[in-house]
Amino acid sequence: MTPIQPSQPSKQKVSPDHCKHPQVQIVSRHQDFEYVECKECGEVFESSEFRDMEIEEKRRREEE
Repeated sequence: MTPIQPSQPSKQKVSPDHCKHPQVQIVSRHQDFEYVECKECGEVFESSEFRDMEIEEKRRREEE
C-alpha cells in the first residue's frame, strides 16, 4: 500500500492549536485505522481523535 502524502495548505489560515478542524479529508487508511487531514490548518490525525473532539465540543456547548 502506498501512503498518500498530505496536501500542503497554500496559506495556513489557522494555528493547529486553535483550529476546530471544520473540514477534513481522508489521507490514509491502513487496516482498522483511518487518518484525516484538516483542510484549514493541515494537521493530520487519526479519525477517532476527530470524533472525540466533536463529542467534547458538543458537551462544552451544552454546558454553557
